[in-house]
Amino acid sequence: MGDAFRALVLDQNDKKVTAEFRNLTTDDLPDGDVLVRVKWSTLNYKDGMILNGLGRLVRTYPHVPGVDFSGEVVSSSDARYKPGDEVVLTGWRVGEAHWGGYGQMARVKADWLVPLPEGLDGPQAMSIGTAGFTSMLAVMALEEQGISPKQDGEVLVTGAAGGVGSVAVSILSALGYRVAASTGRAETHAYLRELGATTIIDRNELTDTSKPLLAERWIGAIDSVGSTTLAHVLSEMKYHGVVAACGLAGGADLPGTVIPFLLRGVRLIGIDSVMCPYATRIRAWKRLAKELPINQLNAATTKVALRDVVPWGEKILKGQIKGRLLIDVQDC
Repeated sequence: MGDAFRALVLDQNDKKVTAEFRNLTTDDLPDGDVLVRVKWSTLNYKDGMILNGLGRLVRTYPHVPGVDFSGEVVSSSDARYKPGDEVVLTGWRVGEAHWGGYGQMARVKADWLVPLPEGLDGPQAMSIGTAGFTSMLAVMALEEQGISPKQDGEVLVTGAAGGVGSVAVSILSALGYRVAASTGRAETHAYLRELGATTIIDRNELTDTSKPLLAERWIGAIDSVGSTTLAHVLSEMKYHGVVAACGLAGGADLPGTVIPFLLRGVRLIGIDSVMCPYATRIRAWKRLAKELPINQLNAATTKVALRDVVPWGEKILKGQIKGRLLIDVQDC
């Protein structure tokens, strides 16, 4: 019999998803090349959806959720990893199609892992998690499209008090950009200014979609909201401005027009962190380790035990979480 461990297991009965902690063994785990003792995880918006059975992201039950994890290799049939190696996993539909990080052990494909980046420890890597990793990819996309701190203007971050937004504000500010942070929560204004935001925008200012073009405001934007917010932001971009779209907390629709693209040369870049190639992952993680202010990351992180994660999943869907959530997987 394999080694025993605890895990959060989801079941579905009559289309209702329930969650409970169970004792499992490593024999219960799906196939893979590398067995990892999971120490830390995090909570992303997608995790909240999965915990609440939304979006049909999980098709097969029982299921262990958790999109991200960091931990220590226990055994490996792949030469790239050996027992004792510290590793990080984000994406690859882990936590959706494959059992994820809300269990104290996980077995995954070696191709899905990256070595723990030099300069970060396991908790810091999970304080960043998919949300922070996505933020870095979005910043890199703006840079690749020519958006620079030397330009005259601000970069807008929507959903700025959330996981993606908090890290984006911090990175952009550290790189020298002037950052406008959009939020609907007045209590987060001081927090966002501490992360480096120079301007606070009420999210209600970004809902009007009645006009295809409005006055030019932003040289770039990182949007995690979608829907009417993204449509409005596109109408306010400066000539040849760039928007990196990386979320749909406000909806998956886009009720806008092509006018900003045709008359101002605005560019809309999609950010996919799930199937991101290995080389890009390594580059993004190295930059996060180097450029994300750790003191700000710590200030933006709340630590919770895995045994308490389910109610937090409801909170993230309601927009009630500020910054990042670090989950102690061994505490369940």
